[in-house]
Amino acid sequence: MGRASLVVAALLMLSAISLVTSRYQARQLYIELGRGQAEARDLDTNWRRLQLERAELARNARVDRAAREELKMIPIVPDRTIYMVQPAPIAGGAQ
Repeated sequence: MGRASLVVAALLMLSAISLVTSRYQARQLYIELGRGQAEARDLDTNWRRLQLERAELARNARVDRAAREELKMIPIVPDRTIYMVQPAPIAGGAQ
């Protein structure tokens, strides 16, 4: 029975080491999962902030104000409008 007891003890030790290793790996994966979820929340928050920023930048009032103040543009008025007339095509098909 001495030899069988040694084999059982060795298998018990291997089983205990395997259990400790698997629990350690499970904890590491749980920590990594938490980090991934936190990163996903951060990315979602940034995405929403960028969507709001894009909507703000595309607003007509902001574009109009930037055109007036930064680019010194003025609204078009009929007396300042120049219409270009396209010349009539030459008959006979000049090459």
